[in-house]
Amino acid sequence: MRLQVLFEDNHLLAVVKPALLPTMGVAAGEPSLLDEAKKYIKRKYNKPGNVYLGIVSRLDAPVTGVLLIARTSKAAKRLNEQFRARDVDKTYWAVVQGRLRPESGVCIDWLRKDERHRRVHVASAAQKDASEARLSYRTLDAKIQQSLLEIKLETGRKHQIRVQLAHCGHPIIGDRKYGSRRPFEPGIALHARSIGFMHPVGGEPMEFVAPAPKSWRALSVLLPEASG
Repeated sequence: MRLQVLFEDNHLLAVVKPALLPTMGVAAGEPSLLDEAKKYIKRKYNKPGNVYLGIVSRLDAPVTGVLLIARTSKAAKRLNEQFRARDVDKTYWAVVQGRLRPESGVCIDWLRKDERHRRVHVASAAQKDASEARLSYRTLDAKIQQSLLEIKLETGRKHQIRVQLAHCGHPIIGDRKYGSRRPFEPGIALHARSIGFMHPVGGEPMEFVAPAPKSWRALSVLLPEASG
């Protein structure tokens, strides 16, 4: 595959992850975005031996969009500190079933992982292994059958957007794991639109934006980038 690079310097690599490609953590010989990024660096800079890259923003395999990679351990450490302090601005687009009421708002839930079934469930705050999950959303385009949402994450829980939207009755289109009845290929209609942070070495503000994938044309939604 050809890696779609949004930005690179000696410290950072920002790329666009395609649908169905795992970020990392796959069995030996299986493709992942991390492996593809390492191959890209080795080819471009003719680097022998192992290449260090640190994933600092993961995306689920069916999700598309901007993904941030550190090229040095120093950059990885400083970026992870920004994530822990919630100083990173992450924006997602999602196309969900139905029309949300109200058209903008905040979702607050408690989530717990089900490792056996590789799912996440909404739980009560009293459960000891549950974590608070917060996101805000606003509707960008709405029809009776579906809505395009812009989502801001306040926390970064596993499957958070997918679970919270499904819990409020509006699963992401194509996300069968969490209740969608509408097909969508490839992957699901969830896209990491942008990420904003401070450069880990220079300190200047950075923002990277990933265009919506071509597969979204089949959804017939009015994307802000297409309208203006």
